[in-house]
Amino acid sequence: MALTQLIYSSRPFGFDDAILSQILMVARRNNANANVTGCLICRGDLYLQLLEGPEEAIARLYDAILEDDRHIEVTLRMQRGTDMRMFDGWAMRDDPAQSWLWTKDEVDAGALDRATAQDFLAVFQRVADEAH
Repeated sequence: MALTQLIYSSRPFGFDDAILSQILMVARRNNANANVTGCLICRGDLYLQLLEGPEEAIARLYDAILEDDRHIEVTLRMQRGTDMRMFDGWAMRDDPAQSWLWTKDEVDAGALDRATAQDFLAVFQRVADEAH
């Protein structure tokens, strides 16, 4: 089955544990219904998310994220077709930003803008490998 994988980054607006819990609860319910899986890496200055599933479902979900006022500066980092899910079985895995991820200072200095699609995929592959 052909799937779409999409990675975007954004800056959280009003980030706290309650908002994150709400995002994850809704995402897990809606994603399971839409056959979407993925992972959200988050911290106070950064959302980095990989979504994977049917092309139409991913397009609708990304459009909703673009309209969501909890996200600032939403930037598409990668989109591709694939036959394999990286987060099969995870309606939405959440992962706090690890120490090996770009630091806040690196993000502020433009590290995400210099990163390649392969760099972003490597971040999520590392999270997926640690989850298994």
